[in-house]
Amino acid sequence: MLMVDAGNTRVKWAIAQEGAAAGDWLAHGAVVHAELDSLAAAWAGHAVTRAIVSNVAGAAMRDKLAALLPVALPEWFGAQAELAGLRNRYRNPAQLGADRFAAALGARALVPGKALVVATCGTATTVDGVTAGGDFVGGMILPGLGLMLSSLARGTAQLPETSAAATLPPSFADNTLDAIRSGCIAAQAGAIERAFAALPAELCIVSGGAAGHVAPALSLPCRMLDNIVLVGLHAAALAPTSS
Repeated sequence: MLMVDAGNTRVKWAIAQEGAAAGDWLAHGAVVHAELDSLAAAWAGHAVTRAIVSNVAGAAMRDKLAALLPVALPEWFGAQAELAGLRNRYRNPAQLGADRFAAALGARALVPGKALVVATCGTATTVDGVTAGGDFVGGMILPGLGLMLSSLARGTAQLPETSAAATLPPSFADNTLDAIRSGCIAAQAGAIERAFAALPAELCIVSGGAAGHVAPALSLPCRMLDNIVLVGLHAAALAPTSS
């Protein structure tokens, strides 16, 4: 069984035996969009009979993936009103992004019975709430850390372009590059902490490419989990009601 998470920057994938627990994979990997064609070779050594795909990268990406997938009829994952014990309380359940619903499914599969904030820090940062009883209550979307950093350079005459550093900058930085980093990371962490208090949550699940920069800035119980969308796709594939 193949799970594919096509995001705005990278395409992540995992392969599991039929019936394996969510997150228990034989192989997994990720490529940027420019390396998409390499996926066929990565998947060729596995006898894939089923594929479930979350795609938020548009119609062109869907067409490219359809040509590469090793099965003729992949399952294109989308948000539902209820799946695997998770009830979608979005006003229009089908409008919820496939990746956000899958991330919530994955978080609940790994940490059942707890009120969770699920923060996925990628090109965009999404911060969603899941109650202990299994209600996806909605959330917020904001520019991701990389977009925040680059937008300051594009939109101002005096501020330089920078990227997140390995070391968390001080709250009151004494140089411009660290001040930019500090402000953008604080904005990410502040949104997550605001959601955590509003739910209120017991644990925050942090995933995505910028998770390693954002999680250290959080002053709340958190757990970093790679590939939470893939875990959710796996949980969806195991659910009796999934197609």
